[in-house]
Amino acid sequence: MTPLAALEEIAFLLERDLASSYRTKAFRGAAAAIDGVSDEELRARAAEGSLKRIAGVGDRTAGVIAEALAGEVPEYLRDLREKLGQAVPDATGLHARLRGDLHSHSEWSDGTTPIATMARAADLVGLEYLVLTDHSPSLRVANGLSAERLAEQLDVVEALNASRAGDGGARVLSGIEVDILEDGSLDQTPAVLAHLDVVVASVHSKLRSERAVMTERMLRAIEHPFTNVLGHCTGQKVEGGRVRPPSEFDAEAVFAACAEHDVAVEINSRPERRDPPDELIALAIEAGCLFSIDSDGHAPGHLSFLGLGAARAEAAGVPEDRIVTTWPVERLLEWSRAGRTAA
Repeated sequence: MTPLAALEEIAFLLERDLASSYRTKAFRGAAAAIDGVSDEELRARAAEGSLKRIAGVGDRTAGVIAEALAGEVPEYLRDLREKLGQAVPDATGLHARLRGDLHSHSEWSDGTTPIATMARAADLVGLEYLVLTDHSPSLRVANGLSAERLAEQLDVVEALNASRAGDGGARVLSGIEVDILEDGSLDQTPAVLAHLDVVVASVHSKLRSERAVMTERMLRAIEHPFTNVLGHCTGQKVEGGRVRPPSEFDAEAVFAACAEHDVAVEINSRPERRDPPDELIALAIEAGCLFSIDSDGHAPGHLSFLGLGAARAEAAGVPEDRIVTTWPVERLLEWSRAGRTAA
């Protein structure tokens, strides 16, 4: 086990367990600090006791590095494995048949790590593709991307995919989690959206609006030709520090529109969201909707939440062929780009 692999596995397990960001950042920071540093240099530093002189490496992370260099599984990692299990248990059932994740974030908005680190996590959990969907500009609290920053990100994604070509790893697709504004418009220009592989449209503001107002807002966004996925449709949070009730809207009308416009209803896999609730998943099945099982991952370890979403979909009886994240990437892109071609 390399020091980098040990640090990243520790961080992954902590993220999966929703540990505090302070704990996870210590290991992610140390991993970033030694990425590219040769084992020979690390051994020399360990021998002279200077590992902590590397910016980002502290007492605990220096110990992890030293134990890994000695050919051991670091004690801290052994303890985590005993408590939390393996980083990536064998997937079964529907979870094993998921090919992709259409909703993830990087440090470009409110995620915790670089895009390349998220890509490596997608490799780890066995995904064939991962859509990068950082936030749009109106969500300032999440450092949403302006059109100019998003254009820069597209170049980074292209270069990353080129560097990973042929290694059998996950392909990173371009995307955005675009805010559905109060009037139902999308928080980015059509010219920008046209260049993306996948557009996830979500409501993040005025979640307690009146039922009729929220319904009209959502319907307008669903009707936009570039919308592919309706993200966490109720906005609820059922556990954690900020419990939040679901928004009120005409679910039958919203899901009928999703079915009509070929927009997938997201099954958001985050344990604190569980969105949509079971009764709304049943309504969406009845309406004939497509579905997207997504992690909404803001850190690499969050990609493991896909198993929770798959279990909910399986229990609800969602037809597998209507789950777009089980599709091969060619079929996925043919579906997601259809509106851009027609518009």
